[in-house]
Amino acid sequence: MIEFDNKAVGVVIRQLRKEKGLSQEVFSGLAGIARSHLYMIESSDKQANFETLWKLANAFGVEPNELVKKIENEILNK
Repeated sequence: MIEFDNKAVGVVIRQLRKEKGLSQEVFSGLAGIARSHLYMIESSDKQANFETLWKLANAFGVEPNELVKKIENEILNK
């Protein structure tokens, strides 16, 4: 069983956002969340709920399960 790792969520979100070449301000607008919320998720200060992960996945143009799989892979590759 894989244990949840909030840091892995932040790492994956930050990495994908940077790969897209987007600032936190622009990406948070695309996702429909506050920039401060995105910052806290990326820095592991706040845990993203499922609705937020869904919004982030949509903003990345991927299915939510694909985003969760990327997070899972980050946890496993630590």
